[in-house]
Amino acid sequence: MLIRKLFKFENAHIVRGCSTRRCSHSIHGHSYKVELILEAHAFDNGQMLYDFGLLKGGPRDLIDAFDHAVAIWDGDDADYVAACKRFSERWISLPVSPSAEQFSRLFFRLVDTLLGLTDTVNGEQDVRLHSVIVHETETGYAQCFREDADNPRMGLIALDRIVFSDAITQAWRDPQLFEKLKRGERLSNPASV
Repeated sequence: MLIRKLFKFENAHIVRGCSTRRCSHSIHGHSYKVELILEAHAFDNGQMLYDFGLLKGGPRDLIDAFDHAVAIWDGDDADYVAACKRFSERWISLPVSPSAEQFSRLFFRLVDTLLGLTDTVNGEQDVRLHSVIVHETETGYAQCFREDADNPRMGLIALDRIVFSDAITQAWRDPQLFEKLKRGERLSNPASV
């Protein structure tokens, strides 16, 4: 069985090297929608696969980090990167270009890592991230599956190469969340939300 949770955020970026000149040469923004699709084949104590309320914690913080922020490819022009960091307190530096395709892979890596490190407390069983869909526009989206997330032909997304600005991490419920993920530290779902 699959369940889906939808998140929304506003973000700015440049996608270098793409075919559309407006997108590759001008900073611009989108109203993104992100769908997390979880899979399991057993119910928890509440006869659910995974309580949607649990996704309002760490997964929401990681996705909401991109709201009203600029996503920057760390391989972009050094002056552009410096200007983004200078003029925006909310920025994320990424090891891949911030296209919808790469966003779907990035969110898969982040949320899958978080779920894998989270101890459940309400009888959840073998819940795993099935896929992530990132809607960049009303008519266009990218969907990442497990085999895409770590595909070296699509660019490696090493967690230690992702940098969230202090303004972003300080707004999280746990400002150390991403550092804990990078260290592989075990986390636990709350008993109730």
